[in-house]
Amino acid sequence: MKKHIFQFLNYIQATKNLSTKTLEAYKGDLLQFAEYQHEILDTDVCEYIAYLNKTLSLKDTSIRRKIVTLQNFYDYLDSQGIIANNPFSKLKFKFRQERRLPKTLSINEVSRLLNCFDIDYDTLSEFQKKQLIRDAALMDLLISTGIRIGEAAAITLDDIIPNERTILIHGKGRKQRLIYISSPITWERLSVLIKERKKAQGSHIFVNRNGQPMSIYGIENVYRKYAEKAKINVKSTPHYLRHTFATNLLANGADLRSVQEILGHASVATTQIYTEVTTNRKKQVLKKFNYRNKI
Repeated sequence: MKKHIFQFLNYIQATKNLSTKTLEAYKGDLLQFAEYQHEILDTDVCEYIAYLNKTLSLKDTSIRRKIVTLQNFYDYLDSQGIIANNPFSKLKFKFRQERRLPKTLSINEVSRLLNCFDIDYDTLSEFQKKQLIRDAALMDLLISTGIRIGEAAAITLDDIIPNERTILIHGKGRKQRLIYISSPITWERLSVLIKERKKAQGSHIFVNRNGQPMSIYGIENVYRKYAEKAKINVKSTPHYLRHTFATNLLANGADLRSVQEILGHASVATTQIYTEVTTNRKKQVLKKFNYRNKI
């Protein structure tokens, strides 16, 4: 089983435009399946799904992803003549998916987060000053643009277009988009960091203390540090900033299609969910048009 799994992983790596993260997800799902089902033949897919659901108590979203992985794997085995019967050929699956609303921060919480960087830099050591310059630019960029932390980690000096105040973002599925820095304060903080990075080795904008590009976990740690300092929602993550950015764009009148392009969503349906949390507009409509107000 494992021999065929690694052959399949090599195949999709060579033939499909998949990210490293996606390949790792495929690998994890298939190796988990290999622990349950040692032989390729006589696979009982329904039994395995029941195991994921009842024994492991996985969410529908996780089970759905594993089914897609297995289906691609068995389609590959079928195309290569390794199996005579594809267990997925006559199976169809339907899952009820809970529609979860995006979790956001309040404007007050975002302000408290930004206030962490309004201090006298001259009182800091050289190392502390460099760290604060990086952290201020990073947090402000996430707040001001709604980019993913993985996208922030990938930004290099070559991605910056200074005269346009624009950054080339390398998004999911290796899709690129341009993001304009509309906030003068955000651009100023980023410019200070860029000047610092041009003096050092390496092309990445956000680096750790060893000069290596920051990982998403490093960025999460930076966020957690300032979230605690600002005394905001302790359960929040950097992705809350993306949700907050999108929600407020729509609440302030931005059209759905523009928000989709800014966020880098492949489908407008993904962006649509943010309309559910733009309560300001709903309040205005209900106050003005709800017939009950006049009875």
